[in-house]
Amino acid sequence: MLWLRLFLPFAGGYFLSYLYRTANAVIGPVLTRELALGAGSLGLLTGAYFLAFAAAQLPLGMLLDRFGARRVESALLLVAASGAASFAMADSIGELAVARGMIGLGVSACLMAALKAFALWFPLERQASLTGWIMTSGGLGALAATAPLEAALQQTGWREIFLALAGITLAVSIWLFLSVPERDGRREPEPLAVQWAGVSEVFGSAHFWRFAPLGLTITGGFLAVQSLWSVSWLMQVNGYTRESAAEHLAGMSVAMLLTYILLGLLATRLARRGITPVTLLAGGLGLSLLMLALIASEAVPQTQLLWIAYGTFSSCAPLAFSQTAAGFPVALSGRATTAFNLMVFVGAFVAQWGLGLLIDLLQASGQSAALAHRHTFLTLLALQTLAYAWFLIAGCRRRRQPATTAGDQR
Repeated sequence: MLWLRLFLPFAGGYFLSYLYRTANAVIGPVLTRELALGAGSLGLLTGAYFLAFAAAQLPLGMLLDRFGARRVESALLLVAASGAASFAMADSIGELAVARGMIGLGVSACLMAALKAFALWFPLERQASLTGWIMTSGGLGALAATAPLEAALQQTGWREIFLALAGITLAVSIWLFLSVPERDGRREPEPLAVQWAGVSEVFGSAHFWRFAPLGLTITGGFLAVQSLWSVSWLMQVNGYTRESAAEHLAGMSVAMLLTYILLGLLATRLARRGITPVTLLAGGLGLSLLMLALIASEAVPQTQLLWIAYGTFSSCAPLAFSQTAAGFPVALSGRATTAFNLMVFVGAFVAQWGLGLLIDLLQASGQSAALAHRHTFLTLLALQTLAYAWFLIAGCRRRRQPATTAGDQR
C-alpha cells in the first residue's frame, strides 16, 4: 500500500527529528551538572542543532529537486546517526556541539522531504491532511522527549540513550531508502543558476517578508523555549523538580499533538466556511504571545495549564509554511518553504544561545536566577510582539491593494 510505504518512513524520520530537537530540555540539567556548563554554554551546545539545520535549508531545496526526497533524506539520516553516536562519546563542550550540529544537519530534511514526496505522490486535496499527520508524528517525537525520556534517564545514562538513538536512526534511514518508491518520469531539473535566481526572487518578495519575521522570532523563539529554556524556567523560577518540569513539558507536547491532529482534520473545512489558514495563524500566534506574557509575568498560578495553552496556540505556527508558499508560483514553492524554514532555525539558534547569554549576563550583574529568567523571557516576548505587529500591518496593507497572486490566501 502506497500510503504505508511512503508515509510511515517519513513519519519515523520526523519523529526522530523532533525528539532530537527537544531532548536537551530534559537532559540539559544533567549535562550542566556533569560538565559544569553555564547557561550560555548550554544554549550554544543545544543551539548548534538549529544552526546546522538552518545552514542546510537553501541547498536542501535544490537537492530535493535534483535527487528526490528518498535519496536526500536517507543519506542525511546517516549523518544524524553518526552525530548521535558522536554525542554519546563526547567529553567536551566542543565535541558535544559538533555532534549536536551533525544531528541537526542530519535531520534537516525530515519535514521538507516529506512535503516534497507528498506533493509528488498524492493529489492536492490530500495535502492538508498529510501535513497534519506528519506534524502529528513530530508531536509524538516531542512527547517522547519529555516524561518518557526522563523515565529512561532514571534507568540509564544519557550516553546510552544517544547510542540507542543512533541505532534507531540508522534503521530508519535504511527503511526509508528501501521502502519509498521512486517517481518515474521526473522532469529535467533546472540549472543551478536558475535555481539560485529563484531563491533570490523569494528573498526579494514583500510577501515573503510579511511572514519571515514570524518564523524568525515567534516560531524560532518557541523552539528555543520548548527545546531548552522551558525546563530551566520551571526549575529556576517556579521551583519545580526536573521530573515535575518534564511533566509540564509532556502536557504541552500532548496539547501540541492534539492541535496538529485537529488542524489536519479541520483546516480545509474551516477554510470553506470563511476561516482561512491565515486567520487561524493570526489568531493562534496572538494567543500564544498572550500565554507567554502570562508565563513571564507569573500572573496565573496554574502553570501546567499555561504551558499547555502556550503549546496549543503555538502549534498554529506551521500554517505559515503554506501561507508563505501560497504567494509564489508552484515551481518556487519548495524554495519558498525552505527559505522560511531557514528563518525559523536561524531564529531558534539565536534565541537559544542569546537567551542563555542574557541569563548569564543578568546574573553576573547581580540578579537572581529567577529574575534573570523573567527579564530574558520578557525580552523575547517584546521582539515577538514587534514581529506579530508587522505581520498584521503588512496584511492590512495587502488587503487594500488589488490581488496580484492567484494563490495568495488572505
